Amino acid sequence: MKRAHAAFMTVLGLGAFLGLMSSGMAAEKKAEFRGAGQFEVPGWFKHSFLDMPEDAAEASRGGKRLLLYFGQDGCPYCAALFNTNFSQPHIVDYTRKHFDAIELNIWGDREVTDFSGHKLPEKEFAANLKVLFTPTILLIGENGETVLRINGYYPPHQFLAALQYVVEKQEGKITFREYLARLAPPAAKGRLHPEPFFAKPPHDLSKFAPGKPLAVFFEQKDCAGCDRMHSEMLGDPETLKLIGRFHTIQLDRWSDTPVVTPAGRRTTARQWANELNIDYVPNVVMFDARKEVIRIEAFMKGFHVQSVLDYVASGAYKNQPSLQRFIRERADSMRERGVVVDIWR
Repeated sequence: MKRAHAAFMTVLGLGAFLGLMSSGMAAEKKAEFRGAGQFEVPGWFKHSFLDMPEDAAEASRGGKRLLLYFGQDGCPYCAALFNTNFSQPHIVDYTRKHFDAIELNIWGDREVTDFSGHKLPEKEFAANLKVLFTPTILLIGENGETVLRINGYYPPHQFLAALQYVVEKQEGKITFREYLARLAPPAAKGRLHPEPFFAKPPHDLSKFAPGKPLAVFFEQKDCAGCDRMHSEMLGDPETLKLIGRFHTIQLDRWSDTPVVTPAGRRTTARQWANELNIDYVPNVVMFDARKEVIRIEAFMKGFHVQSVLDYVASGAYKNQPSLQRFIRERADSMRERGVVVDIWR
């Protein structure tokens, strides 16, 4: 079953788009909206009644595991998943051979039977699983357990590695982080990119002034994603303005740099990253009142990086549990002020 995802739909879903466009006259006054993704869910995705225990059991009987894809209409990162990753025959062949893939819409109303046997709309199913980013992919084991979770878009080589990790049933042997390191060990040369807003060591994060959130940038040397983040995003004036509302530090994910965590515990960058399950770099973990709020742990462009920073810095997360609704409201507010919104910038 193929579903066309029209390019004019926002990353926030068709229903949200129609809500934003409910008044034609008001819509005409808003600034332009750009960057929505256009894609089709492949016909080889399973035609499912969305009975999760049965789907997991059926996959197991066929010698497969279950792949749950959570997306939304117009999402440019979902478009990258389907148009880039699933346009490559070796990735498609591997996925079809080893997984039953099921599509779920984070705004959808179809009835789902969850892994506890409860029936609920798919949007509530997504909310209960704390799906904040799209795409989110859950790779499910034989007993309905989540073996690996991908929050956001992974480029093809990392996405395929995630699939292989689950197919090879490595979860009981090594972490995905260790599995990735074996495939592409961290480089021994290169350098981190310094930024003037990064606090200098020593790093005692328990002593940072209260009332201001903390952003910890976990990176590594010779990291293409880190290069892109610094060159494309961290020089943007709007991003810098938002970063200015945080305490910020940079840690080499593989180093033994001493650090005192927000909770006051002494450790090293490597040990703390392992405890936080930092599998993908760059990874920006945001804390407020010494507790983790959210993290950016997948490929993301400027508008969404800024939106996540704003979500934490403004304190909106305290009253709005849905990041996607916050992004919708933020985009709408910007357009009403005459600011062009490009979600793929």
